[in-house]
Amino acid sequence: MSERTQEPALHIRHLTYRYRTRETFALRDINLDIQPGELVLVAGASGCGKTTLMRTINGLIPRSYKGGELSGTIRILGQDPAPLRLAEISQMVGTVLQDPERQIVGAYVLNDVAFGLENLAVPREEMLVRIDRVLQELGIPHLRDRETFALSGGEKQKVAVAGTLVMEPDILVLDEPLANLDPASVEEALRLIRHLVDAGKTVLLIEHRVEDVLSIHPDKALFLERGEQVYFGDVPGFLEVVNPLDVKLPADVAVRRLRTMDVPPPPPRRTPDPSADPLVVMENVSFGYVPEREVLHHINLTIQPGDVIAILGPNGAGKTTLVRHLIGLEKPTRGHVWIEGKDTRELSVAQIAHTVGFVFQNPSHMLFAPTVREELAFGPRNLGFDEERIERNVERSLQIMDLTEYADSSPLALSYGQQRRVGIGAILAMESKILIMDEPTAGQDYRHYTQFMDAIVQLPFQAILFITHDLDLAVRYANRVILLSEGRIVADGPPEEVLADEERLRACRLRPTSLLRMNLAHLHRWGRFVPLEMLAQHVV
Repeated sequence: MSERTQEPALHIRHLTYRYRTRETFALRDINLDIQPGELVLVAGASGCGKTTLMRTINGLIPRSYKGGELSGTIRILGQDPAPLRLAEISQMVGTVLQDPERQIVGAYVLNDVAFGLENLAVPREEMLVRIDRVLQELGIPHLRDRETFALSGGEKQKVAVAGTLVMEPDILVLDEPLANLDPASVEEALRLIRHLVDAGKTVLLIEHRVEDVLSIHPDKALFLERGEQVYFGDVPGFLEVVNPLDVKLPADVAVRRLRTMDVPPPPPRRTPDPSADPLVVMENVSFGYVPEREVLHHINLTIQPGDVIAILGPNGAGKTTLVRHLIGLEKPTRGHVWIEGKDTRELSVAQIAHTVGFVFQNPSHMLFAPTVREELAFGPRNLGFDEERIERNVERSLQIMDLTEYADSSPLALSYGQQRRVGIGAILAMESKILIMDEPTAGQDYRHYTQFMDAIVQLPFQAILFITHDLDLAVRYANRVILLSEGRIVADGPPEEVLADEERLRACRLRPTSLLRMNLAHLHRWGRFVPLEMLAQHVV
């Protein structure tokens, strides 16, 4: 072991920071010692300071975020980073950002992954060897020559990880690297992270998917709340300290903890009305972005009033392409899409928006207004709502999405998770008949996403669809699950039927969760899936 690694990999004392544009502190009195070769889980609600902590470690604060109030001590591998340039820090600390599109700079995957190495003047032969090794480890060698703009959200996430790993830094700070990955890809990414730690890398893993991270046995856990360090220590202590309504814990731990708590009952599951006129019909739909590569194949799908549909499937299966047809952004190469009896080829996107509201996977594709309040008002104003109705809808969206205190803040100044809630709130304010959400829980802490999903399923939407890799979201809220693979629907039915077939789930790169297994074990009691709160009352 080299002399410098005798020091803690990361030494932080009394770290405090306030952004120039904020009145409150983003971090307050953080104290950590992380040893070389340790894996540390960093958890906490959206906006609690996790990303700010990352920025202080990788040097973005104060170099890129100027004018803030910073105090305390940081030592990286025994060195004071203050006199170092950002390029020098990046060779010690590698970062994977929460939003992969902010990290991807190359037009092609190979160029993007090579970008950092090119800036370090790494010889081309060594560069190609390192790139191919990392792409292989991440299971994406087939993406090597693909254009980055054409990748799915999960594929972009893997490319961003590859661009960091190929630099071979001593410390890795990963800001929700699992957020847009299908469960099999999560397993692959976690195996790689564990391999890196075992090889001596120090990893700080900022993640809401706590149950997944626990599978690779982190050495320590850090829990932040409103910028303050609530807990830093071993994992068993972390599981006893955090509130199971704030952090999604393994089902057996959560059930045990919830038994001793006063928990309000969850909303009842909605029931579809098969006798009503369908809201949407997809009839033998096939589609490709380019003629030689078809993405959707012979899709037949009917959406009824009362449907709450979870669309599941691996990265690149065509899930987002399918819902883009429902909002008119794409038209079928063959077949038809009917919205309330009208062919989408005869409707504009604006006309369809009166019926269908869509929340994009990436919030930066939606947000542009100077304040959150104006962002929420934009859609209903363009639909011709009167000002009283707009104000009422905006206030309701602010309350449901827990954004009231940020109403006059710029949405682009909020955390990634908060930005996603703004995007959902903007569609809620439009009163669309059908709500479609692409990965609504990515970047969301457990409390916030259960709060807004509990509220959404009780709102008068005639149907709700959500694309997700989170099987627990389907278990808790869906009354229908559509399983998509390679552009084809391979299953469509009640969650109790579709999610019971583990072999089919694994073939679609999905993995049973502890909540799903517990529900399957007790399905005979209720005949349907139930949320954790009900399991805690009845399961011993």
